[in-house]
Amino acid sequence: MPTKITLTITEGKLSGRQYTFDSRTTSIIGRSQDCNPQLPDDEEHRTISRYHCLLDINPPAIRIRDFGSKNGTYVNSQKIGQREENQTPEQAAKIQFPEYDLQDGDEIKLSNTIFVVSIEAELKSLNIHNLFPPTINIYNQNHDQTTQAPNLLEHIKRLLGLAKRGDNNLLAIRGYEIIKLLGKGGFGEVYLAQRNQTGNFIALKVMLPAVAANDWAVQMFMRETENTKALRHTNVVKLIDYGYSENIFFFTMEYCEGGTVADFMQQGGKLSVDIAVPIIVQVLDGLEYAHNAEIPNVKLGNGGFGKGRGLVHRDLKPSNIFLGYVNGKITTKIGDYGLAKAFDLAGLSGQTLTGSKAGTPVLMCRQQLLNYKYVQPEVDVWAAAACLYYMLTGAFPRNFTTGDPFLAVLQNDPVPIRQRDANIPKQLAEVIDLALIEKPEIYFQSAAEFKQALLRCFNIP
Repeated sequence: MPTKITLTITEGKLSGRQYTFDSRTTSIIGRSQDCNPQLPDDEEHRTISRYHCLLDINPPAIRIRDFGSKNGTYVNSQKIGQREENQTPEQAAKIQFPEYDLQDGDEIKLSNTIFVVSIEAELKSLNIHNLFPPTINIYNQNHDQTTQAPNLLEHIKRLLGLAKRGDNNLLAIRGYEIIKLLGKGGFGEVYLAQRNQTGNFIALKVMLPAVAANDWAVQMFMRETENTKALRHTNVVKLIDYGYSENIFFFTMEYCEGGTVADFMQQGGKLSVDIAVPIIVQVLDGLEYAHNAEIPNVKLGNGGFGKGRGLVHRDLKPSNIFLGYVNGKITTKIGDYGLAKAFDLAGLSGQTLTGSKAGTPVLMCRQQLLNYKYVQPEVDVWAAAACLYYMLTGAFPRNFTTGDPFLAVLQNDPVPIRQRDANIPKQLAEVIDLALIEKPEIYFQSAAEFKQALLRCFNIP
């Protein structure tokens, strides 16, 4: 079994209740009905906020983040974020959002409710046949993965050389040459590569686990990659092939010469209605297809895997909406379909939503924060609306000016778009505002519904 984390309530009205997490997720503790764990909303628990704290879980790691609650969050009787006696003013100033990395046996205290943390780490990797076994350690000789980042370009060039010499684990990248770096992110890089025989260009994406990848995590991620590979649609970037060797995942993908919407906006700022709306309409076509496509690996009720329908992107944003050319026309394509989130859910990213290096969740709907693991297709629809809002105004739907940005996701409603830019056509603004409604549920439940609403603004049937 993979690592799991269990929270057991040992004191308080809910004493004896347990909450178990065995994969990447988030959990909000508080008195609000949409919290899990939800604490009683009564006089005895009034010192607990409606949204009190966030658990950022990536087993075996678990971090707790206080949302600036009036009465605080305590771990082992110490208020997290509280200034210590030997702490300098500079150190104290860095505690903007109090967090604490929990360990096995720690006690979390909120008012008179106490949770005990139990972390069950797997003693060894599961005995699953690894299709792409690692052969060497590519980190520095001291096995330190934090002080010295590996040179991915040198390693992928080495793998290309091995592929040329006939290594069967590297069939996916055989016959390609690196042309240039296209971009890099938190745990990977993307290169422009060219096939020697045909001269065709592809994007070669390289992803490096931040932690040592065990068999279970590798196979889980590879299973999700097969789902992405099954997607074949004009408005989804095609995943051609993939592989894993020497602790590096690599993917050959369709190359989009027009770059991304984020690149486009950097050149000229916000986009006009006649450019932004057609881009998002094509994005919605891609989402509608992917949300209903047959995919090979869906977890079944009996714990096994089989064919199913629908794949959620989870991370739609301007930097992974690509622009390409099909038959001479600009075509929008959704990139990174599910890969980054699958990488994260498999525990390979080593990243958390929170922490000093985490970004602000500017395009995240509240449902995704409340239920990170079990998101539904409508979170992609909300994200598409948020992207359109940003493309038209240059601003994000919510205000993130004060307080904890994650609490802002839970509490701050999106600002009506005409308050950002009064020149947005009224009917279009009404549709975008509807698409960003989250309470009690996301207004448009499918990409097709949102697309039709947009087209009606322009009298297109």
